[in-house]
Amino acid sequence: MEAHQAESAFAAASYIPPDRIFELTKLYNEDQCPDKVNLGQGTYRDENGNPWVLPAVCAAKDALGSTGHEYLPIRGLQTFCDSAAKLVLHDTKALEENRVATCQALSGTGALLLAGLTIKKAQTGIDTIYIPTPTWTNHETIFQSVGFRVKEIPYYRDRAFNFGAYLSALQAANSHSAVILHACAHNPTGCDPSQDQWRQIAAVIKQNGIFPIFDAAYLGFNSGSVDEDAWAIRHLIEDLALEAAICVSFAKNMGLYGERVGLTAFVTKTPDVSRTISSILERGQRSTVSNPPAYGARIAATVLGDSRIKTQWSQDLLTMSSRIKNMRRRLHDDLVRLETPGDWSHIIQQSGMFAYTGVSSQCVNWLREKYHIYMPSTSRISIAGLTERTVTYVANAINDVVRMEIKHKST
Repeated sequence: MEAHQAESAFAAASYIPPDRIFELTKLYNEDQCPDKVNLGQGTYRDENGNPWVLPAVCAAKDALGSTGHEYLPIRGLQTFCDSAAKLVLHDTKALEENRVATCQALSGTGALLLAGLTIKKAQTGIDTIYIPTPTWTNHETIFQSVGFRVKEIPYYRDRAFNFGAYLSALQAANSHSAVILHACAHNPTGCDPSQDQWRQIAAVIKQNGIFPIFDAAYLGFNSGSVDEDAWAIRHLIEDLALEAAICVSFAKNMGLYGERVGLTAFVTKTPDVSRTISSILERGQRSTVSNPPAYGARIAATVLGDSRIKTQWSQDLLTMSSRIKNMRRRLHDDLVRLETPGDWSHIIQQSGMFAYTGVSSQCVNWLREKYHIYMPSTSRISIAGLTERTVTYVANAINDVVRMEIKHKST
């Protein structure tokens, strides 16, 4: 009698393609060309193209010494949660009145996941999450996985923030909706609303009862000032007295990428509601990662809690943001000097780690094949990947492929 060959339990499963950014980094790492340039992954690099451990982080690690390896509480390191909330919400009524529920999270991704889980568990009636298009690719994945319907709002057109279309689409949302708001340094376009535009966006959110979820992955990294980069958050929760979720990451602004240090904070109407939300955050944490990692949180808490080290961190933020601004200017000026066809002013009008160059996917392919310059097909580049050594090389390459494309089209 022949043995029955059972079909795999996973026969109906569909293959999911690799994450595009991480796959791009893999291709870059495999490239043996000495002149290769990685403009894909969003990690800060110093003027030599190397990872930079912030002096403030080095000082915090020295101050910590040996820390042991015991579990943190489910909600994480309390000193970290308190100091991180104070960093964003200092001098606000919400903080003074104990209306802020916090929970340590696994960087920005974990913070957003905890926010989504909490909104679901709290029986808010919210069933739809609005995300800008384009946006960070993980936004849709995270909120769909939690069970929300995800809808897109037009955000970008002609190399700029498409404010009119964005505001019109937002006006269609209602109190059963939440919206993802990039606090600053919009990923991937680098196009942020002005303060006047933020006021109009906030007015629609308040009028329609939309719940705001801030993705705050670049506070201080964008302008060099945390307060300046957190302006929109404070406007909604302080000036308009709105409830909100704030998802903070310390990957970029402290260089703690692999330590996965983040915070989920909910600003609520009353201290009683805050206690309820804290309990739901705790349950969400317990059901996913049980409790968060300790070392990175201790580093961040030390940076924020020691006045001397925090002053150094403020200088570190200026060092990173200033270098990125300089690289933006250099790339723009080189393209103008080369008389590269097109208008390149958008590169210096955008801000933060990323920029949309606006070159075609064909040009992106040529840049990789001919010059070993790696970027996503959208033409989004990490400005932090440019250095004094490579910026002119990249500008010359862009100039070449843009002219090549024009020539191909004319023949």
